[in-house]
Formats: sequence, structure tokens, C-alpha cells
Amino acid sequence: MALDPAIAARLKRDAAGLVAAVAQERATGAVLMMAWMDDEALARTLETRRATYYSRSRKQYWVKGETSGHTQYVHEVRLDCDGDTVLLVVDQRGAACHTGTHTCFDTDVLLPSEQV
Repeated sequence: MALDPAIAARLKRDAAGLVAAVAQERATGAVLMMAWMDDEALARTLETRRATYYSRSRKQYWVKGETSGHTQYVHEVRLDCDGDTVLLVVDQRGAACHTGTHTCFDTDVLLPSEQV
């Protein structure tokens, strides 16, 4: 599968040929997770509408939910203004995070109080 050359030209990849991919839930707007994509993963995602990522540690492609059943059906794909991040707007079925939570972004970071 080859990525459309017009899309490929807009991507700014890191040294390993990857771009950050953020999944956002269509129904709620919640940010679900972040993973990595290369041109092939993005091409597969666009063709199948199933979120496909690239695992840096395993050095292989993975389709979200292929083993867990917690799938992501892709409704929209957007590139940020710099071309270094892909946004996937998805319908999430089950947990998005490998820890079993709906979102990987469920940990609050406390900020210091604002001073007036």
C-alpha cells in the first residue's frame, strides 16, 4: 500500500520516518491515546478506516483492537499545520489504553495556583 504522494509530501517525519498520531473520540471529543505512524500505517488506516499504528519497540504494524477487540473506526484524518502530527477522529469500542482505561490521558497533573 502506498500513501498518496500529496499527503506524503505534507508529512514531517522524525529520523525514524514516523509521525505522532493522536486518537480523539468522535462522540465526546476526548483525547484517547497517542501512538506512532509511518507512511504505510497511515495508508493502511486511510484504506481500511481501521486505526493502524507502528510499534517502535516491536518494529511492526498493529491494528487497534486486533487482539483486544477494542477497536477504533476512523471517521476523519487530519494533519496539523506543521505536518508532524496526525489526528484520527474515531469511534472507540472498549478501552483505548493498554491499561484497560477508556483513555490514556486520565491522569491529572496538578498545576501551581495562579497568582493574581
